[in-house]
This record gives sequence, C-alpha cells and structure tokens, in this order.
Amino acid sequence: MDSPNLSVTRRQAIAAGIALTAAAAGTSALHSASPGGAAQGASNGLNDPKKMPVVFVPHGGGPWPFADTGIGSKEELDLLATYLRSVATLPRTPPKALLVISAHWEERAPTVMSSSSPPMLYDYYGFPEESYSITWPAPGSPELAARVRSLLATAGFETNTDAARGFDHGTFVPLKLAYPEAEIPTVQLSLKRGLDPQEHLAMGRALAPLRNEGVFIIGSGMTYHNLRAFGPQASPVAESFDAWLRDVTPRAPSERDPALAHWAEAPFARQAHPREEHLLPLMVIAGAAGEDRANVAYNGTVLGLRLSAYHFG
Repeated sequence: MDSPNLSVTRRQAIAAGIALTAAAAGTSALHSASPGGAAQGASNGLNDPKKMPVVFVPHGGGPWPFADTGIGSKEELDLLATYLRSVATLPRTPPKALLVISAHWEERAPTVMSSSSPPMLYDYYGFPEESYSITWPAPGSPELAARVRSLLATAGFETNTDAARGFDHGTFVPLKLAYPEAEIPTVQLSLKRGLDPQEHLAMGRALAPLRNEGVFIIGSGMTYHNLRAFGPQASPVAESFDAWLRDVTPRAPSERDPALAHWAEAPFARQAHPREEHLLPLMVIAGAAGEDRANVAYNGTVLGLRLSAYHFG
C-alpha cells in the first residue's frame, strides 16, 4: 500500500506518469543541448541508410491514450502522443520487423514471444472497461524470435520462447501510436531476472547485427519510476538523476557503457528507481547502439519531475 502522505494514489501515479512524459516531449527540441552543456546530437548519423536506429522511449502508464484515465491535461497528453507517433519516422527505410524490450516482462532467461499471432496482455488494473478491449493485431515473427535466440546464444545466454505471451502495454501503447496499421511483424523480448545492467548491455551488443537486417529495436520504459514518491516533492531526485543520464548517455561507448553499468552510483539513483526494471531497456538499447552516440530526443518537467528519452543512430 502507498504511503498515506502521498498526494496521489498508485493508479493516479501511473497515469500521471503519462503527463510527465508528455510535458517532457513538449519542452525540448530534438537534438538539443543538455543543461550541463554536454553536446547532444553529435554527428553520428547512419552511414548505411538501411541500418536501423535504436531508441529508448517512455510508454506512459496503463491504457492511455486509448481509454480515458481522467488524469493529465489534453495538451500534455497530446504532446506525448505526437512524440510517439514520430518514432515511426526515424528509420530511413521501412523496418522489416520490430523488436521491443519492455519494462513489463522479466524471465529467468531472456525469452522471446514466438507466436505468429500474439494476443494482447492487459497488464494493468482499475481502468475503464474499454481499457480491456484495446487491440493492436500486429503479426509475430517466429523467424525473428529464432534469430534473436541464436544471437543471444552465441553471446553465451541461455534463452527461452513463449508462444502464449501477448503484447503488454509497454509494447502496444507506444506502437499503436507509432504504427497504428499494425502490419510490421513484432517480437517482444523479456528482461532477465536479477536486472543486472552489465548483462543487459551484453544482450544489446549481441543483438546489434539485427540493425543491419532491417530490425528496428525499441526499448520501452521510463527514466524516472518511483510511483510511491510521484509528485513535486521528488523534483530534486528526478532532476539530479536525469541530469546524470543526460550527461553520460550521449558519451562515447567507452565511457557510456561503464557508467550505465554502474547507474546505481549516480546521484539519487535508487530514489528515482527503487526497482530498475523501467531503466534496464535503456541498457539493452545502449548495448545495441555500438559506436553510435545518443541524441537526447527530448527532456522536460511536469510536477517538478524531469524525464528524458534517447535515440541512437
């Protein structure tokens, strides 16, 4: 149960996370400079126009925007929706498939969805009835699932498949906005229990060849995720941790990856992420980025809390 001194309930905090992300989208332009003066938008464009970028995006909370949660301003929510729709414009050529690493799936070993027709997984509660009839009928790809397993196995990972797993809201919310036609084959990959950042960086490195095979890799999470402390009182925590992320994530990989591996040593890290499942998709994306350096896609504040998102390549 949440602490009684909080100004929002757990469900409100989840939905308010949507507003946090949305306002962040509206208060910064693509390829901006971080407050600390670190250069963003370094010259790291795709040398091969067929090589896919990799991105870490915020997915908001619950069924937004496909059901009325009653929380957050229309302006804030529209800004987030606009940003997520723009993700589809990042690849220079149409992706052959999408691979999504969502904060909402953890398994003992990295596990891929293997169904050719994945169902929906409504992994939230307490929302309006229409929240449980949302559809995003993208096909799966057993072939991509097998390729992901092969790459991870070559890197020394034990892997599994799950033919029954459905798209959770970390996948279907951002992708229903970015790819409403739901025509591109999509596979979801789990996090690995234990949430070791070095293991997730290594997972990303193993998956990097997919970028040259037409696969658009997307990490879905949040850079601030402490629902028990959601509100203006947490502003110093969110500001300090996000400033650290905006400093280290765009660095060269020789500096970036070791810093991300030791993220828990950053200022206010554990206050921003008491449990790091919403941050670990960023580690997979950074690993898959290889030598590409990050652009801060946007950053901003809502309720005094700061949030950021990252594009590589």
